Amino acid sequence: MPAGHTDVGSMASSATMSPSISFHLDALDIAVVVIYFIVVMAVGIWSSCRANRSSVRGYFLAGRSMSWWPIGSSLMSSNVGSGLFIGLAGTGAAGGIAVGGFEWNATWVLLALGWIFVPVYISAGVVTMPEYLAKRFGGQRIRLCMSVLSLVLYILTKISTDIFSGALFIQVSLGWDLYLSTGILLAITAVYTVAGGLTAVMYTDALQTVVMVAGAFALMFIAFAEVGWYEGLLSRYPSAVPNVTVANTTCHWTRSDAFHLLRDPISGDIPWPGLLFGLTVLSTWVWCTDQVIVQRTLSAKSLSHAKGGCILGGYLKVLPMFFIVMPGMISRALFPNEVGCVDPAVCQSVCGTAVGCSNIAYPKLVVELMPMGLRGLMLAVMLAALMSSLTSIFNSSSTLFTLDLYNRARPRATEKELMVVGRLFILAMVCVSLAWIPVIQKASSGRLFDYIQSVTSCLAPPITAVFMMAIFWPRVNEQGAFWGLLTGLIVGAVRMVLEFIYTVPSCGHEDLRPPLIAKVHYLYFALILLVLTCLVITAVSLATLPIPEAHLHRLTWWTRHSQEHCVDLVSPWRASGTSDSSTFTDSGSNKGTNNLPLWCRTVINWICGQNVPVSGSVSAGSPDGQATDMEVFSLKENPLARNLCNVNAIILLTINVFLWGYFS
Repeated sequence: MPAGHTDVGSMASSATMSPSISFHLDALDIAVVVIYFIVVMAVGIWSSCRANRSSVRGYFLAGRSMSWWPIGSSLMSSNVGSGLFIGLAGTGAAGGIAVGGFEWNATWVLLALGWIFVPVYISAGVVTMPEYLAKRFGGQRIRLCMSVLSLVLYILTKISTDIFSGALFIQVSLGWDLYLSTGILLAITAVYTVAGGLTAVMYTDALQTVVMVAGAFALMFIAFAEVGWYEGLLSRYPSAVPNVTVANTTCHWTRSDAFHLLRDPISGDIPWPGLLFGLTVLSTWVWCTDQVIVQRTLSAKSLSHAKGGCILGGYLKVLPMFFIVMPGMISRALFPNEVGCVDPAVCQSVCGTAVGCSNIAYPKLVVELMPMGLRGLMLAVMLAALMSSLTSIFNSSSTLFTLDLYNRARPRATEKELMVVGRLFILAMVCVSLAWIPVIQKASSGRLFDYIQSVTSCLAPPITAVFMMAIFWPRVNEQGAFWGLLTGLIVGAVRMVLEFIYTVPSCGHEDLRPPLIAKVHYLYFALILLVLTCLVITAVSLATLPIPEAHLHRLTWWTRHSQEHCVDLVSPWRASGTSDSSTFTDSGSNKGTNNLPLWCRTVINWICGQNVPVSGSVSAGSPDGQATDMEVFSLKENPLARNLCNVNAIILLTINVFLWGYFS
């Protein structure tokens, strides 16, 4: 996945990881994990009590009252799942630092989110990304298509891979049953996600980001000290060759360009034009149009805080190259026979899979190098990565389902009904996640990796094309956007199926894949698919009637500051999140619970956000502590805050360009 996540599919390669690398936690390690759980639950409960959870805007957008620091932290932790630690380190161990470019690419795309996309979303007054498309184009088919597609992608890729890799790490370290460990984690995350909504998710994300960064840095310093710091890595990684190799092959050698970001455009495993341009297409989908990410910035109390959150997220995304990718390379340098194995029989005995064991790189470091106490911290790091990613996905999935699908079926649903449905859908997602684990267990590592790669590179470009053209070209209409999206998805699905059928050959085997797959890198295909989708959108839009200007005020980049009245194109179906009026006092609000004891009704009402007083409100824009509509849709910024954001954006870009140049 883009921005550090195309490689995330490989994290499940260790699906049958051998118990030979397992370890036992000491009392100090267990104490660290227990303290971590207590603190996370305390923060989750505190933020749940503090949150305004009784309205659409309060539950799904934290009342649009969040500051820049929880936004930035949540952007980082939402994007960094437990799979990233296993997958990114494993890919680094196998191929070098180029995969770190997936993380650094996120920097300029995050700035595009804060300075280009978010202003349009705020001025449009939307809660979900499909809702924006419905407002921009009218009709509901494109909105429904995007909602269903997003939910399917969440279940089949993000949720399944994060759950499995995180639970696997726990299984290896504690020896717990996979279902037991997964069930406990899902139960804990569901409690404060269901109760507190986005506010609870973002505050716990901020805490878990600190835990992740601290633990990863601890392992990084220990690993660098063991290998002889960066100079030692430069000298030892190229010679990290296993004792047992495959005859007449070069699979066992490390890449000669392992320490270069920008690689040959033809023969490179990650060609530089694809890394710079093709990856940007995928990154734009992840960071600028995906509900999980954008929902965090839409919760900001002002545009300046949204920008500040994007800047903090950009600074944090600089770090994984150093505390995940390079430690993965160190793991191969220290343990070439295990991490760098190429012989199928040896790999099968080491990690339980014949195609390679590079994905045990990060767990191997934890097992071999971390002292007592810090091993518990690293387990807490994996738990933090898993829980923060899952809570973000659950909350965003609930938002999409409730506001884009359920509200479509029941346009007259009350706010209370939407709140209850949103919470129940989170529980349903937990059950689906548990049911999906057997599928992940039975999938071979190589096929799962190819599947996730194909999903991201084949389905993301059409979505990127639709959003970019919707924002920047007012002439695009609903017919062009829908048929362009449909055409791109069909073409992408064809390649995705082919990639799933024709897998990458293992070491020493002939590549029998069709040229479309074997010769066209997936990052190049992303560019091709983007261009194709844009051409279809342009042709159909020019061949059909344009959308009148009266319907485009505040819905494009060029009209975001318009003060004219925008004539709504949305069909007679209440626009999601536009009403915050409380409907909790209707006569049937407690129907079905009147016969329960008072304490039981109180607990149910608190969990469901009914009759919940708001304490600690941060915005005085309205009686319930939320910002008024005028404040919500305003793009005005404090001059000092605006200038501070602009200066930091320039500094961040300067650091990013320097790093690209230094490691290119």
